[in-house]
Amino acid sequence: MTFQGWLYIAVFVGILLALTRPMGLWLHALYEGRRTPLHVVLGPVERGFYKLAGVNPDEDQPWHRYAVHMLVFNAALLLQTYIVLRLQGVLPLNGPGYAGIGADGAFNTAVSFTTNTNWQWYSGEAAMSNLSQMLGLTIHNFLSAATGIALAFAFFRGFARRSTTGIGNFWADMTRVTLYLLLPICVVYTVYLIAAGVPQTLAASVDVATLEGVKQTLALGPVASQEAIKMLGTNGGGFFNANSAHPFENPSAVTNLIQMLSIFVIGTGLTWCFGKAVGNTRQGWAILAAMMAIFLVGVTVVYWQEAAGNPILHSLGVAGGNMEGKEVRFGIVASALFSVVTTAASCGAVNAMHDSFTALGGMIPLFNIQLGEVVIGGVGAGIYGFLLFAILAVFVAGLMVGRTPEYVGKKIESREVKLAVLAIAVLPLIILGGTAISSVLEVGLAGPLNKGPHGFSEILYGFTSAVGNNGSAFAGLTAGTPYYNGMLGVAMWLGRFFVIIPMLAIAGSLAAKKYTPATAGSFPTTGLLWTGLLIGIVLIVGGLTFLPSLALGPIADHLAMIRGQLF
Repeated sequence: MTFQGWLYIAVFVGILLALTRPMGLWLHALYEGRRTPLHVVLGPVERGFYKLAGVNPDEDQPWHRYAVHMLVFNAALLLQTYIVLRLQGVLPLNGPGYAGIGADGAFNTAVSFTTNTNWQWYSGEAAMSNLSQMLGLTIHNFLSAATGIALAFAFFRGFARRSTTGIGNFWADMTRVTLYLLLPICVVYTVYLIAAGVPQTLAASVDVATLEGVKQTLALGPVASQEAIKMLGTNGGGFFNANSAHPFENPSAVTNLIQMLSIFVIGTGLTWCFGKAVGNTRQGWAILAAMMAIFLVGVTVVYWQEAAGNPILHSLGVAGGNMEGKEVRFGIVASALFSVVTTAASCGAVNAMHDSFTALGGMIPLFNIQLGEVVIGGVGAGIYGFLLFAILAVFVAGLMVGRTPEYVGKKIESREVKLAVLAIAVLPLIILGGTAISSVLEVGLAGPLNKGPHGFSEILYGFTSAVGNNGSAFAGLTAGTPYYNGMLGVAMWLGRFFVIIPMLAIAGSLAAKKYTPATAGSFPTTGLLWTGLLIGIVLIVGGLTFLPSLALGPIADHLAMIRGQLF
């Protein structure tokens, strides 16, 4: 580890915190449905969408109606993408002449992009046409991200509203987030990426001659537009198989820094937006402080392990940190930071191969996802996931002071606690269940590249990434088989929507309650004590559940490494 490395991390954190309030202000304007400067241009487009769809944006929907509209919309998107992928071979903008995707692969990919997971069993430049990349995948990057933010707004209204049944309008939330947030930023972001060297063309490829005179065919396509929303919407699906390690997706150290900031900026802004929505911005800063504390510990561990390198290689006379699987353009610190950013958020983009990290260096990205991806988290999903833990934390605090727990003026009763536990329990149930089944079935054991603890880690990471809607992989798991395409596809759908439904039910329950002012007996939810309790609940409830599986995988792998054994 070096001073320059820590300075790089400090600069990243400083810029991110500086952007938090401005992004939060913009998000809060959209949350309230207020007019913005962009309404002059985009207001008629918004009203046109409502008229065309027959939607009344002023209709206040109860939680179950909000949920049904959200589910139907996402199911329709899934079906559209499945059809596009299956018919790829006969659709236009298919220069290389790629055949249609098989049934299991199309199902997995359609579910993956619908749920904001972007798990990729395929090589994009060798399997997907430009039409599939745009109409099948990039559209999902916008709409799955907008869905997450809309759901966060609905949850905020549950805490902020009093004695009402409505939590907002799904169609209005979706439209405003897409038109006034995601699209404008991505237009500017795309232009910057093009200027930085990222391709944006409908040409499928170009032939070039190397300095040695060898002819090479380079895959091209509308990369910059997909790259922008891939990062901003915490989607992560790469146009190319190498993802953000590919120079056409991430050309330089500057683009690398900007991509990491774009992964986090909406997530941190939503914490401020939540505080503003409930009338106390300190509530949002307390949540962000807890998130950032966990994040910085994770960055420290990964940077320390990757900079320390592999002792087995050191014994062979190869000094230095672990550069295996990393781009020399970025080096150890930028690769370590990127790995924690992309798994603390539900992005899944990678600029280095996590399978090549040291055992403990690879454990932190895995552990980030297992926490429920609430350390910043995906756009929308991170904050509403963290608020589920906050409900449990305030319940524990209420037991300490001997009174009904309260949070931001709402009493937290048995219904809310039960629903929060149900939502949080979904992840370990499916992750550990799927890993256990795949670790004993022959068809499951055919997937991992390595044997022993590292092979187990590859399976565990695969199900963790799918259920957590992250999409990154250890890269050693051969997942493009009917078994893994089917299992992981189902896991992605359950991991997304079996958390959302209880969360919306909590929002509806809270919105119907009256405001309860804080008293001398109330547990404070803005100070260091509250932040520490939040961190403790996230680590204990979200993390210790997975400790036995981590002991069988990366921890055992680390112990074997320091004894001189590799798998």
